[in-house]
Amino acid sequence: MRRFNHSEFLRHNRRVNHHTAASPSPDNSPLLAAYHGRPVGPAVWFMRQAGRSLPEYRAARAGTEMLEACLTPELAAEITLQPVRRHGVDAAIFFSDIVVPLALAGVDVHIEPGLGPVIAEPVRDATAARALAARAPGDAARITEAVRLTVAELGATPLIGFAGAPFTLAAYLVEGRPSRDHLAARTMMHADPEAWDALLGWVAEISGAFLRAQVMAGASAVQLFDSWAGSLGRADYAAHVQRYSARTLDAVADLGVPMVHFGTGTSDLLDLLRDAIPAGSPGTGPAVVGVDHRIGLDEANARLGGATPLQGNIDPAFLAAPWPVLEAHVRDVVARGTAAPGHVVNLGHGVPPDTDPGVLTRVVELVHGG
Repeated sequence: MRRFNHSEFLRHNRRVNHHTAASPSPDNSPLLAAYHGRPVGPAVWFMRQAGRSLPEYRAARAGTEMLEACLTPELAAEITLQPVRRHGVDAAIFFSDIVVPLALAGVDVHIEPGLGPVIAEPVRDATAARALAARAPGDAARITEAVRLTVAELGATPLIGFAGAPFTLAAYLVEGRPSRDHLAARTMMHADPEAWDALLGWVAEISGAFLRAQVMAGASAVQLFDSWAGSLGRADYAAHVQRYSARTLDAVADLGVPMVHFGTGTSDLLDLLRDAIPAGSPGTGPAVVGVDHRIGLDEANARLGGATPLQGNIDPAFLAAPWPVLEAHVRDVVARGTAAPGHVVNLGHGVPPDTDPGVLTRVVELVHGG
């Protein structure tokens, strides 16, 4: 296994204040204020901000497979910190992959470059689902160590924990690889409810444990990504998926951190995403809904009754447009976001790998400077 010299990267690249007892708390950050509906100033970060758009990321990852990078604490911490140093974003998002909990539980999974997660033995029936459900979540020690290393460097900048939602992980487990229509997963959902319940119940358990490990190690908020929920109609999502996402987030509900629920293609599901967040009881953190680029934030806010903090939703396609075009779009997103009780500027999906890093830095400066 390739060994990564974390201290060397920090010595040459450190721009983030080291955390000490006297350091400001992330609790007072613009990000957490917005998540709590108490905006004190513009907050911005980007999904997939730690990744292939950064030359320092490519240098750090050279010769290291994705899952190995995610499970090497010093390297995962370094990659998480890179966009905070470069762009001055208001939050770090923990560098990981949605299939890491599967790998920790012993599932034979690898990430094929240019394709995505590939499962060696897809789950196609109740027998396979029950066998998988017998697996324990696995040892998260490397994850908690990576989070601790990251938080120690971030100081007042919050770290957002990360996990994939049950439907998206189940889609990979059933299909065996990325799919355009998730037909096999949707077929199991209707044709074999016993297998579906066993599979999604188990995925909710391991994703919830993954989130909880990150918060216990120092993450200040969590985000649950449901990349493929947009392939479902409201009735199917409500009947067959929502409760499992709720079970995942319930694993951190007692820890009082904000919980962000995000899905792509989910404009018709925003209220269901919100209602899957177990917020409102004593001790639980606020519910925040991530919005993709397919709907204006003012409309999203109206659909949610004007009471839910929002995150989003710059269209990633604009990142390659001429600056005046992008600037106008960002200003429009910020303006529409003022309708919500709290707004964190983000993308409507992740940073494309060919994005000019300087453009992201400029967007941050625009948001911060008005």
